Amino acid sequence: MSKEQQMIKEQRLEQETDFPLYLYHHGKNDRIYEVFGAHKKTVDGEEGYMFRVWAPHAQQVSVVGDFNGWNAEANVMQRMVDGETFELFIPGLKQYDVYKYCVTAADGRQLMKADPIGFHTETPPATASKLYDLEGYEWKDGAYLEALYKKNVYSSPMNIYEVNLLSWKKHDDGNYYSYLDLARELVPYVKEMGYTHVEFMPVTEFPYDGSWGYQVTGYFAVTSRLGTPKDFMALVDAFHAAGIGVILDWVPAHFPKDAHGLYEFDGQPLYESSQWDRMEHKSWGTRRFDYGRNEVLSFLISSACFLFDKFHCDGLRVDAVASMLYLDYDKREGEWVPNIYGENKNLEAIAFLRKLNEAVFLRYPHALMIAEESTAWGLVTKPGSVGGLGFNYKWNMGWMNDMLSYISLNPFFRMNNHNKLTFSMMYAFSENYVLPISHDEVVYGKCSLINKMPGTYEEKFAGVRSFLGYMMAHPGKKLGFMGYEFGQFNEWDYHKQLDFFLADEYEMHRKLQGYVKALNEFYASTPAFFEVEDSWDGFEWLAANDADKNIVSFIRRDKKGNEIIALISFSGADSPGYWMGVNKRGKYRIVFNSDDKKYGGDGKIKKNVFTAAKKPSHGKMYSVVIDVPKLCCIYFVKEPDPPKAEKLPAAGAKKKAAAASVKSAEGGTAKTASKAAAAKTAAGKGKAKTAKKPDLK
Repeated sequence: MSKEQQMIKEQRLEQETDFPLYLYHHGKNDRIYEVFGAHKKTVDGEEGYMFRVWAPHAQQVSVVGDFNGWNAEANVMQRMVDGETFELFIPGLKQYDVYKYCVTAADGRQLMKADPIGFHTETPPATASKLYDLEGYEWKDGAYLEALYKKNVYSSPMNIYEVNLLSWKKHDDGNYYSYLDLARELVPYVKEMGYTHVEFMPVTEFPYDGSWGYQVTGYFAVTSRLGTPKDFMALVDAFHAAGIGVILDWVPAHFPKDAHGLYEFDGQPLYESSQWDRMEHKSWGTRRFDYGRNEVLSFLISSACFLFDKFHCDGLRVDAVASMLYLDYDKREGEWVPNIYGENKNLEAIAFLRKLNEAVFLRYPHALMIAEESTAWGLVTKPGSVGGLGFNYKWNMGWMNDMLSYISLNPFFRMNNHNKLTFSMMYAFSENYVLPISHDEVVYGKCSLINKMPGTYEEKFAGVRSFLGYMMAHPGKKLGFMGYEFGQFNEWDYHKQLDFFLADEYEMHRKLQGYVKALNEFYASTPAFFEVEDSWDGFEWLAANDADKNIVSFIRRDKKGNEIIALISFSGADSPGYWMGVNKRGKYRIVFNSDDKKYGGDGKIKKNVFTAAKKPSHGKMYSVVIDVPKLCCIYFVKEPDPPKAEKLPAAGAKKKAAAASVKSAEGGTAKTASKAAAAKTAAGKGKAKTAKKPDLK
């Protein structure tokens, strides 16, 4: 190649990357994965891979791997036009070849780093990146996505099954289910159980199993423990074929200090903040991202968009948002520095979250962006233009904490904690909420959901049924962590698969699983439970203050005004002859009953239809009397009123009408006879005149 040809080639490559690099350094490139990382490419007729990496403080960067004997001098990268990014084309490489970057720091240290934008990795505990071409998968979810674009997520059902893919099920030898195994078994299970969405705990690559995926080293790679990126695409595709949305946990708050990861990538703080008070998450032993650095903004926003773009996910649940928002999060006095206004708000993190959501919704208007935000920070689900953070959903951690505290109490003491049952309605419409019973609530001695319940074996199951019935009727989308649906007694242990044998071998567990399936299906087919969740138009208390009986009842309404009544008893004793206040007279029919024997209940309710009497109760004009079993949830609908009969005349009026009818008939007959006689007389006269007519002959 001549010198002139070489210059033309270099100019062409620069033109391909100049503008993306400009956007990258200005925090406005949300597709850096199209430029950075390792991409299959043909240059001068030779196939190979083009490598690009950002390392502004490095003296030198080289690509090392098995292909060059890990020789740091064999494939040295060149600085690009920005002076901070390095690139190199290496011909002859093939998919799955292992590589790292050897970064020579300013002080001369050589750091062996995985690719920050690598698309595939070695299986941990190995730490290198692998060459992988993401192109070529043939997606089959076009119809699903087309329907998704037309759907209003706010007025649609959302019932999420939260899953840890590494421990939902395992093979008999202890090996993980692969992505393809999960496509064969998890997808039909979630579909059969009636869920609308799944949420995967983090699948972006992570080194330590005990972090559950929340300490990420590969923000553009799904974990290789379960297969390849295209295997993961097939799993998402299978869920979409079943009509089920896929939400991914995503962690932009912090990253681990593993030597091969983002930690001091070029020998000094780069992705993490360099400020002493903002660098560390001390309790977690991790580094915090520098949200004031444009390249970090481009990196994180691109990671989020990458998951939508390449893996067709429906949404992201953004982890640990509170830790990003507050400068004094998990810090004592003297361990943090206020912002320029003297406050504890992290202004850069706030700006990042707004920018993140704007970028995602601009490219993917149908997306779900869900914040795990555990404080009372306002306007989380409102647009940035009005001072919000721009998410469209937020986990309702207040509801979760109150309810788990309430149901853990002995029913005798619940009357003094009734506000925990009802307080959530004081703020239920301030944000768009998801009601979560997540993995965090069934570990570290907190007990599984069923083991939180007090009482006997049977009462524990009844307690779960009543609680889930209340949760399903309460405003807000729903989320439950795997294992709750069949009443796993053991806490979740990431080393082991779920105890599915319980549902196979024990009747009460099997019946609870059937109950959850029926409840999920009832929810998804009942618009009153999900259409109006942002105002009081969709909710009305019937009895909010019946603390002595541990009972609440309320109405849910859909957009057309159709109503369903929920009555839930958290009492440890039956409530015979309970008068439930209602708004209207008429008949009320039970459409769902957690005490049904087929769900493991006692079957104490012997009738399905109840007639409202004009007896005031709970401030309502009418009421229905029902023998309410302990620890149960009942849903009612009002039956249509019978059509009104045409009003008949009174008895006296009937007689007068009859007499008038007779008189009218008699009068009519006399008139008719008189007319006939007159006609006859006239005819006779006519004949007489004819007889006297002269003879004209």
